[in-house]
Amino acid sequence: MELAGTPAVGVMTDAFVDAAELMARALGLADCPLAVITHPVSSASGAELADRALSAVIQAEPLLGKDSDG
Repeated sequence: MELAGTPAVGVMTDAFVDAAELMARALGLADCPLAVITHPVSSASGAELADRALSAVIQAEPLLGKDSDG
């Protein structure tokens, strides 16, 4: 999306941030913003996933130039 001109934020677990940053650099997107959530995801409960999703949204809003007030 960033390459097409649409602001985007990647979401990555804390265990894979280094890999995500390396891939972004390899794709020419060294400054690609990331929202980082707690690892793991596959064994997280529904409530834990909801918390992580909310965390990702809260982190992404300022990275996309939005604020939580709308």
